Amino acid sequence: MDMADIAARGLVLLGCGKMGSAMLAGWLEGGLPAASVSVIDPYPSDWLQGAGVHINQPLPESPAIVLIAVKPQMMGAALPNLQLLGGGDTLFISVAAGTSIATYEDILGANTPLVRAMPNTPAAISRGITAIVGNARASAADLDSAELLLSAVGQVVRLDSETQMDAVTGVSGSGPAYVFHLIETMAAAGEAQGLPAELAMQLAKATVAGAGALAEASEESPSQLRVNVTSPNGTTQAALEVLMDKTSGFPTLLKSAVGAATNRSKELSRD
Repeated sequence: MDMADIAARGLVLLGCGKMGSAMLAGWLEGGLPAASVSVIDPYPSDWLQGAGVHINQPLPESPAIVLIAVKPQMMGAALPNLQLLGGGDTLFISVAAGTSIATYEDILGANTPLVRAMPNTPAAISRGITAIVGNARASAADLDSAELLLSAVGQVVRLDSETQMDAVTGVSGSGPAYVFHLIETMAAAGEAQGLPAELAMQLAKATVAGAGALAEASEESPSQLRVNVTSPNGTTQAALEVLMDKTSGFPTLLKSAVGAATNRSKELSRD
Protein backbone atom coordinates (compact mmCIF):
# COMPACT_ATOMS: atom_id res chain seq x y z
CA MET A 1 0.00 0.00 0.00
CA ASP A 2 1.06 3.59 -0.53
CA MET A 3 0.26 6.78 1.37
CA ALA A 4 -2.97 7.18 -0.62
CA ASP A 5 -4.21 3.75 0.57
CA ILE A 6 -3.22 4.58 4.14
CA ALA A 7 -4.99 7.95 3.88
CA ALA A 8 -8.14 6.31 2.52
CA ARG A 9 -8.44 3.59 5.19
CA GLY A 10 -6.86 5.44 8.08
CA LEU A 11 -3.88 5.04 10.37
CA VAL A 12 -4.12 4.47 14.13
CA LEU A 13 -1.21 5.58 16.34
CA LEU A 14 -1.24 4.00 19.78
CA GLY A 15 0.94 6.25 21.94
CA CYS A 16 2.30 9.62 20.87
CA GLY A 17 5.34 10.37 23.00
CA LYS A 18 8.68 11.42 21.51
CA MET A 19 8.95 8.56 19.02
CA GLY A 20 5.28 8.65 18.01
CA SER A 21 5.38 12.44 17.60
CA ALA A 22 8.54 12.28 15.47
CA MET A 23 6.94 9.73 13.14
CA LEU A 24 3.62 11.57 12.97
CA ALA A 25 5.40 14.83 12.10
CA GLY A 26 7.24 13.02 9.30
CA TRP A 27 4.03 11.52 7.89
CA LEU A 28 2.16 14.82 7.95
CA GLU A 29 5.09 16.55 6.23
CA GLY A 30 5.08 13.71 3.69
CA GLY A 31 1.47 14.46 2.75
CA LEU A 32 -0.61 12.12 4.93
CA PRO A 33 -3.82 14.06 5.73
CA ALA A 34 -4.20 14.75 9.46
CA ALA A 35 -7.87 13.74 9.21
CA SER A 36 -6.77 10.18 8.29
CA VAL A 37 -4.88 9.73 11.57
CA SER A 38 -6.41 8.53 14.86
CA VAL A 39 -4.23 8.83 17.97
CA ILE A 40 -4.84 7.05 21.26
CA ASP A 41 -2.85 8.73 24.03
CA PRO A 42 -3.93 9.44 27.61
CA TYR A 43 -1.83 12.63 27.83
CA PRO A 44 -1.84 14.31 24.39
CA SER A 45 0.76 17.06 24.05
CA ASP A 46 -0.07 20.62 22.99
CA TRP A 47 1.63 19.91 19.65
CA LEU A 48 -0.55 16.83 19.10
CA GLN A 49 -3.72 18.72 19.99
CA GLY A 50 -2.85 21.32 17.35
CA ALA A 51 -1.98 18.76 14.64
CA GLY A 52 -5.54 18.27 13.39
CA VAL A 53 -5.62 14.50 14.00
CA HIS A 54 -8.40 12.58 15.78
CA ILE A 55 -7.45 12.12 19.45
CA ASN A 56 -9.04 9.45 21.69
CA GLN A 57 -12.07 9.13 19.42
CA PRO A 58 -13.77 6.01 17.99
CA LEU A 59 -11.43 4.20 15.60
CA PRO A 60 -12.00 3.37 11.92
CA GLU A 61 -13.54 -0.09 11.41
CA SER A 62 -10.67 -1.44 9.32
CA PRO A 63 -7.70 0.93 9.35
CA ALA A 64 -4.80 0.25 6.99
CA ILE A 65 -2.27 0.30 9.82
CA VAL A 66 -2.11 0.36 13.62
CA LEU A 67 1.28 1.58 14.80
CA ILE A 68 2.07 0.74 18.43
CA ALA A 69 4.39 3.29 20.05
CA VAL A 70 3.58 3.00 23.76
CA LYS A 71 6.18 2.03 26.34
CA PRO A 72 6.33 -1.77 26.89
CA GLN A 73 4.97 -1.51 30.45
CA MET A 74 1.82 0.25 29.16
CA MET A 75 1.20 -2.41 26.53
CA GLY A 76 -1.01 -4.69 28.64
CA ALA A 77 -3.55 -1.93 29.27
CA ALA A 78 -3.51 -0.52 25.75
CA LEU A 79 -3.57 -3.53 23.42
CA PRO A 80 -6.83 -5.27 24.37
CA ASN A 81 -8.74 -2.25 22.96
CA LEU A 82 -7.29 -3.12 19.56
CA GLN A 83 -8.05 -6.85 19.64
CA LEU A 84 -11.10 -6.35 17.41
CA LEU A 85 -8.78 -5.22 14.60
CA GLY A 86 -6.62 -8.36 14.82
CA GLY A 87 -6.81 -11.23 12.35
CA GLY A 88 -7.97 -9.07 9.46
CA ASP A 89 -6.51 -6.76 6.83
CA THR A 90 -5.11 -4.26 9.32
CA LEU A 91 -1.30 -4.30 9.52
CA PHE A 92 0.11 -3.87 13.03
CA ILE A 93 3.56 -2.28 13.35
CA SER A 94 5.25 -2.14 16.75
CA VAL A 95 8.10 0.17 17.71
CA ALA A 96 7.86 -0.86 21.38
CA ALA A 97 11.20 -2.21 22.64
CA GLY A 98 11.40 -5.74 23.98
CA THR A 99 7.91 -6.90 23.02
CA SER A 100 8.10 -10.04 20.89
CA ILE A 101 6.02 -10.98 17.88
CA ALA A 102 4.68 -13.96 19.89
CA THR A 103 3.37 -11.61 22.60
CA TYR A 104 1.36 -9.66 20.02
CA GLU A 105 0.10 -12.83 18.36
CA ASP A 106 -1.17 -14.07 21.74
CA ILE A 107 -3.29 -10.94 22.09
CA LEU A 108 -4.24 -10.21 18.48
CA GLY A 109 -4.26 -13.71 16.96
CA ALA A 110 -1.65 -15.44 14.83
CA ASN A 111 -3.49 -14.42 11.64
CA THR A 112 -2.71 -10.76 12.29
CA PRO A 113 -0.13 -9.27 9.90
CA LEU A 114 2.55 -7.84 12.14
CA VAL A 115 5.88 -6.06 11.74
CA ARG A 116 8.19 -5.56 14.70
CA ALA A 117 10.52 -2.56 14.45
CA MET A 118 13.42 -1.20 16.49
CA PRO A 119 14.02 2.52 15.86
CA ASN A 120 16.45 4.74 17.79
CA THR A 121 16.30 8.24 19.26
CA PRO A 122 17.91 10.19 16.37
CA ALA A 123 14.52 9.51 14.72
CA ALA A 124 13.50 12.71 16.54
CA ILE A 125 15.50 14.68 13.92
CA SER A 126 14.81 12.22 11.06
CA ARG A 127 18.30 10.71 11.39
CA GLY A 128 17.25 7.40 12.94
CA ILE A 129 17.85 3.88 11.75
CA THR A 130 15.10 1.29 12.20
CA ALA A 131 15.36 -2.48 11.84
CA ILE A 132 12.20 -4.38 10.85
CA VAL A 133 11.07 -8.01 10.71
CA GLY A 134 7.63 -9.45 9.93
CA ASN A 135 5.68 -12.41 11.28
CA ALA A 136 4.62 -15.35 9.09
CA ARG A 137 1.39 -13.56 8.11
CA ALA A 138 3.12 -10.33 7.02
CA SER A 139 3.48 -10.15 3.25
CA ALA A 140 6.20 -8.48 1.20
CA ALA A 141 3.73 -5.63 0.63
CA ASP A 142 3.25 -5.31 4.43
CA LEU A 143 7.00 -4.96 4.92
CA ASP A 144 7.09 -2.36 2.13
CA SER A 145 4.32 -0.42 3.92
CA ALA A 146 6.21 -0.56 7.21
CA GLU A 147 9.38 0.65 5.49
CA LEU A 148 7.44 3.48 3.82
CA LEU A 149 6.13 4.73 7.17
CA LEU A 150 9.32 4.25 9.17
CA SER A 151 11.51 5.88 6.52
CA ALA A 152 9.81 9.14 7.59
CA VAL A 153 12.31 9.20 10.49
CA GLY A 154 15.47 7.84 8.85
CA GLN A 155 16.96 4.71 7.31
CA VAL A 156 15.27 1.29 7.44
CA VAL A 157 16.98 -2.12 7.37
CA ARG A 158 15.35 -5.55 7.19
CA LEU A 159 16.36 -8.48 9.39
CA ASP A 160 16.40 -12.14 8.39
CA SER A 161 14.96 -13.23 11.72
CA GLU A 162 13.52 -11.82 14.95
CA THR A 163 16.42 -13.38 16.88
CA GLN A 164 18.64 -10.61 15.44
CA MET A 165 16.56 -7.93 17.19
CA ASP A 166 18.43 -8.26 20.51
CA ALA A 167 21.77 -7.55 18.81
CA VAL A 168 20.23 -4.64 16.90
CA THR A 169 19.08 -3.29 20.27
CA GLY A 170 22.67 -3.56 21.52
CA VAL A 171 24.15 -1.75 18.52
CA SER A 172 21.71 0.88 17.23
CA GLY A 173 18.85 0.87 19.75
CA SER A 174 21.02 1.59 22.79
CA GLY A 175 23.96 2.87 20.72
CA PRO A 176 23.13 6.60 20.76
CA ALA A 177 23.78 6.56 24.52
CA TYR A 178 27.28 5.17 23.91
CA VAL A 179 28.01 8.07 21.58
CA PHE A 180 26.59 10.63 24.04
CA HIS A 181 28.89 9.18 26.69
CA LEU A 182 31.83 9.41 24.27
CA ILE A 183 31.04 13.14 23.87
CA GLU A 184 30.82 13.58 27.65
CA THR A 185 34.13 11.85 28.29
CA MET A 186 35.97 13.58 25.41
CA ALA A 187 34.84 16.95 26.76
CA ALA A 188 35.90 16.03 30.31
CA ALA A 189 39.30 14.88 29.01
CA GLY A 190 39.74 18.20 27.14
CA GLU A 191 38.88 20.05 30.32
CA ALA A 192 41.47 17.98 32.21
CA GLN A 193 44.07 19.20 29.67
CA GLY A 194 43.27 22.83 30.47
CA LEU A 195 40.41 23.79 28.10
CA PRO A 196 37.39 25.74 29.42
CA ALA A 197 34.41 23.37 29.94
CA GLU A 198 32.18 25.06 27.35
CA LEU A 199 34.86 25.06 24.68
CA ALA A 200 35.79 21.41 25.37
CA MET A 201 32.12 20.40 25.01
CA GLN A 202 31.70 22.36 21.76
CA LEU A 203 34.82 20.70 20.33
CA ALA A 204 33.68 17.21 21.40
CA LYS A 205 30.10 17.58 20.06
CA ALA A 206 31.19 18.99 16.69
CA THR A 207 33.97 16.41 16.30
CA VAL A 208 31.72 13.40 16.95
CA ALA A 209 28.87 14.77 14.82
CA GLY A 210 31.23 15.76 11.98
CA ALA A 211 33.12 12.45 12.01
CA GLY A 212 29.82 10.52 11.96
CA ALA A 213 28.57 12.56 9.00
CA LEU A 214 31.89 12.05 7.19
CA ALA A 215 31.79 8.29 7.83
CA GLU A 216 28.28 8.10 6.40
CA ALA A 217 28.97 10.33 3.38
CA SER A 218 32.39 8.93 2.43
CA GLU A 219 32.90 6.06 0.01
CA GLU A 220 35.88 4.98 2.12
CA SER A 221 35.41 2.64 5.08
CA PRO A 222 35.69 3.95 8.66
CA SER A 223 38.91 1.92 8.94
CA GLN A 224 40.39 3.74 5.94
CA LEU A 225 39.19 7.12 7.22
CA ARG A 226 40.98 6.35 10.51
CA VAL A 227 44.18 5.48 8.62
CA ASN A 228 43.90 8.69 6.57
CA VAL A 229 43.95 10.87 9.68
CA THR A 230 46.74 8.93 11.45
CA SER A 231 50.24 10.25 10.64
CA PRO A 232 53.10 7.92 11.62
CA ASN A 233 54.29 8.73 15.15
CA GLY A 234 51.86 11.67 15.29
CA THR A 235 49.28 12.79 17.83
CA THR A 236 46.45 10.60 16.51
CA GLN A 237 48.64 7.50 16.60
CA ALA A 238 49.56 8.23 20.23
CA ALA A 239 45.85 8.36 21.14
CA LEU A 240 44.90 5.30 19.06
CA GLU A 241 47.56 3.17 20.73
CA VAL A 242 45.52 3.67 23.92
CA LEU A 243 42.06 3.32 22.35
CA MET A 244 42.92 0.30 20.18
CA ASP A 245 44.66 -1.64 22.96
CA LYS A 246 43.36 -5.21 22.72
CA THR A 247 42.87 -5.65 26.46
CA SER A 248 41.74 -2.23 27.70
CA GLY A 249 40.68 -0.33 24.56
CA PHE A 250 37.56 0.07 22.45
CA PRO A 251 37.63 -3.44 20.87
CA THR A 252 37.14 -5.20 24.23
CA LEU A 253 35.09 -2.44 25.86
CA LEU A 254 32.50 -2.11 23.10
CA LYS A 255 32.25 -5.85 22.53
CA SER A 256 31.42 -6.19 26.25
CA ALA A 257 29.00 -3.23 26.22
CA VAL A 258 27.06 -4.39 23.14
CA GLY A 259 27.06 -7.93 24.57
CA ALA A 260 25.63 -6.70 27.88
CA ALA A 261 22.86 -4.73 26.12
CA THR A 262 22.05 -7.70 23.85
CA ASN A 263 21.83 -10.09 26.81
CA ARG A 264 19.63 -7.68 28.77
CA SER A 265 17.35 -7.39 25.74
CA LYS A 266 17.03 -11.19 25.69
CA GLU A 267 16.19 -11.23 29.41
CA LEU A 268 13.57 -8.48 29.04
CA SER A 269 11.82 -10.23 26.17
CA ARG A 270 11.52 -13.37 28.34
CA ASP A 271 9.99 -11.49 31.29
